Amino acid sequence: MAVKKVEKIWMNGTLVNWDDAKIHVLSHVIHYGSSWFEGIRCYNTKRGSAIFRLDKHLDRLYDSARMYRAEIPYTKQQLEEAIKETIKANKLKACYIRPVAYRGYGDVGVNPLGCPMEISIAVWEWGKYLGADALDKGIDVRVSSWARPAPNTLPTMAKTGANYMNSQLIKLEAVADGYTEGIALDVYGHISEGSGENIFVVRDNTIFTPPLIDALLPGITRLSVMTLAHDAGLSVVETHIPREMLYIADEVFFTGTAAEITPICSIDRIKVGEGKPGPITRQLQKRFMQIVEEGSDPHGWLNFV
Repeated sequence: MAVKKVEKIWMNGTLVNWDDAKIHVLSHVIHYGSSWFEGIRCYNTKRGSAIFRLDKHLDRLYDSARMYRAEIPYTKQQLEEAIKETIKANKLKACYIRPVAYRGYGDVGVNPLGCPMEISIAVWEWGKYLGADALDKGIDVRVSSWARPAPNTLPTMAKTGANYMNSQLIKLEAVADGYTEGIALDVYGHISEGSGENIFVVRDNTIFTPPLIDALLPGITRLSVMTLAHDAGLSVVETHIPREMLYIADEVFFTGTAAEITPICSIDRIKVGEGKPGPITRQLQKRFMQIVEEGSDPHGWLNFV
């Protein structure tokens, strides 16, 4: 999905023209993947433009950088104000928000400490990540031949650019084989997540989702959906999920900032349930969209611009 160009991008404290938002070719991030980022949505609710769970996203950004001994040279309050400033400067009522912290131009070696930490914030209009009909009709996916990183190799709790080379392999394989998305296993064969989404499996009215130990990102939408499920009196269990459970599930769905709540209709050409979005998925979708479209917000998740 092509990015829709807007007027301004925030870079290190200054709004610059879109076409001038550039970094040096010898920046550490280009050679060694040293970046940490977030994907956040601003929704045009009936109560006005509101950013979904901005506080949690900024917490995760700082946590991700800290795992790599990187210090973001702005406070969370400063980045919150910068995000809102960027949205306003581009006159957007709804948008996708991409703050990214990265090692810039300095020493050209694996040791990053001689390179400055830089921050950019971009916003743009973005539709449905997995396709226009994905939320209504669901998608077809496959289990990937690529596994998530093993423990003590790369921190999968960090949302870092380096981890998304693994995600690209998962996505490319799925697309090459005619699927919309792939599902990765961890090195022990447990279900982990999609290339850019967390996963939930429904069986006998119980919702299962993998624990963080199974090499997945601690998703903000994942956490939100678990809360919405509890609100609805639904049972949610965090546990190891074997691959074969996907083939006998009543419902399976992805969650993510970009994907929101996306039903999965088939896995490895095996129909999930009746091959269409199930009632629990629909129930959670409806409640989620009430919050982000209508502004009905009992949990205080919306930060109004």
